[in-house]
Amino acid sequence: MHHQITHPDGVMLTDDPAQFDLDRAHGWISTQSYWGQGIPFALFKKAVEGSLTVGAYAPNGQMLAMARVVTDRATFGWVCDVFVDEAHRGLALGKRVMAYLRDHPDLQGFRRTHLATRDAHGLYAQFGFVPLTGPEKWMEIRGPGYL
Repeated sequence: MHHQITHPDGVMLTDDPAQFDLDRAHGWISTQSYWGQGIPFALFKKAVEGSLTVGAYAPNGQMLAMARVVTDRATFGWVCDVFVDEAHRGLALGKRVMAYLRDHPDLQGFRRTHLATRDAHGLYAQFGFVPLTGPEKWMEIRGPGYL
């Protein structure tokens, strides 16, 4: 079952893959984001299909914003690819997407939810995100194409 909410102004948020505009989202992430420049369509499609992916849609159906959560839907989530279309910024769509994720029934009770951001710390702090605790415990492998 897909989770859907509609705001009084008609903006709808849903994780229904049938609604998600993959081409539009790929355009945003591959050409306008600082973290996903040049990501191939097939790789982006695979990432979207393997995640809980949400879109925010105008009443006419046009996708205005998106986010993904890489998650086991039980204990952990990594929020990524949060993006608002440039022509629709200033409408609190980032906040709406984050509130949708905060309240999503499949994203409750996690031990940890992570994200990384270069410049949107203020947005995410409003939803309880704080600097990483115990960063000396964390390790990573940076694969090819990591930005």
